[in-house]
Amino acid sequence: MSQNDRDHHIVLLGATGFVGRFTARHLAQSAPAGARIAIAGRSSTRLQEVNRDLGVDWPTIQVDTADTDAVARLAASTSVVATTVGPYLRYGTEVASACARAGTSYADLSGESIFVARSIERNHDVAESSGAKIVHSCGFDSIPSDLGLGLAHETAGGVPIVAATLRVRSLRGGISGGTIDSLRQQMKEVKTDASIRRLVGDPYALTPGPSVRLPGRRGSGWGKERNVWQAPFVMGAYNQQIVQRSNYLTGWSYGQLMRYREVIATGRGFAGFARACAISGGTAALVAGLALPPTRAVLDRVLPAPGAGPSSDAIERGRFVLDVDAYPVEGQPVRTRVAAPFDPGYGGTGVMLGESALSLAFDHLPERGGVLTPMVAMGQSLAERLRAQGFTLNVDALH
Repeated sequence: MSQNDRDHHIVLLGATGFVGRFTARHLAQSAPAGARIAIAGRSSTRLQEVNRDLGVDWPTIQVDTADTDAVARLAASTSVVATTVGPYLRYGTEVASACARAGTSYADLSGESIFVARSIERNHDVAESSGAKIVHSCGFDSIPSDLGLGLAHETAGGVPIVAATLRVRSLRGGISGGTIDSLRQQMKEVKTDASIRRLVGDPYALTPGPSVRLPGRRGSGWGKERNVWQAPFVMGAYNQQIVQRSNYLTGWSYGQLMRYREVIATGRGFAGFARACAISGGTAALVAGLALPPTRAVLDRVLPAPGAGPSSDAIERGRFVLDVDAYPVEGQPVRTRVAAPFDPGYGGTGVMLGESALSLAFDHLPERGGVLTPMVAMGQSLAERLRAQGFTLNVDALH
C-alpha cells in the first residue's frame, strides 16, 4: 500500500496529554485543507473531548503502546506518527520500531539519550530500507540547536566549523511533568549501569564517533566570557549529541574537530555571577536529587506529575531568544538568532512538533530514510514553516 492510500496523513499519539493538546490545537489551526488527521491515545472518551474542545471531527484511535499488534496497525494506517507519549524509553520504543518497519515517518519530543541510542541501533537500518524518516527531538529539544547550527553552517558556505556555541539570551516558561518524568527515568537507568552513565555524557553517543577525538576536556561553559557570566544549559549535553548526529549523517560536514557547547548568559558583574551560580547549583541539585531514591521521593511530592504543567497565564507569558554562533575554518563567523513568542515547553513545542509532522507528511523532502535529525530530515523546509508561524530563524554575519 502506498502512503497516498493510507487512512491518514498524520496520527497524533498522546493528543489528550498536556503537550499533546497544544499540538492538536496547532494542527487544527494550521493543517492544509484535505489533511487527514487522526488522534490516538488510551482513552476514547478523552480523545472525543479533544475533538469537542477543538471543534473538529477527527477519527479517534484507542491504543495502548504496550500492545504491539495495535501499534503496528496504527503505524500502517498513516504516513506520519507524531507522539508526545513519554518517557519514550518506556512508551516509545515499539512505536518508533513499528513506524520503521511500516515505512511510516515518525516525530517525537524525546530528550532521552538512552532511548535515542537504542532507537538508532534497532531502527536505523530498517528505516533506511523502508524509507521511513524516524526523527527524534522535534520540540524545544532539539530543533533550536539543530536548525540553528545547521542553518549557520549552510550560510557559512558549508565549510567545517572550528567552534560553535548556543547561548540562551532569554527564556521564560514552565516545566512539564512529562519532562521531569523523562529525566527521572533516565537517572534511574544511569544509576544502575555505568555504561549508560558514560553514554549520557558522551557527545558522540548517537554516532560511531569521529576518527579523530579532541584531546582533554571540552569545557562545561561555566565562567565568564566577554565580561558576561554564563552557566551550562541543562539540555546542552543532549542537544550536543543531536548536533553531532547531524554532523555525522552529513559526512562530518561540520568538521570532526568541531567544539560545540550550550550555555545560559546570566549577565555582568556580581548579579550575573550570582545567577550563574544559582543556575549551575540548582541544575546539579535536581539531577543529583532524582538519582537517589530518598531525595527522589521528596522531589516527587513537589515537582509536577506526568501530564501536568504550569498555569495558562505562565504559558501565555512564555518566550525565548537563543543565539547560535558558529566559527568556520575560513570566512566570516555567523550567528543564527532563534526566537519565538511562545512558551518553549508547551506552545512553542506544540508548534514545532506540529510543523514537523506537517513537513514530513506534505513537503518534498530528500528521499532518505533512517533515524535522522530535524535538520537532516527537514532542514530548510521546516525552517520556512516555523518562520511562517512567527519564529525567528535569521542568520547574519557575526562582527
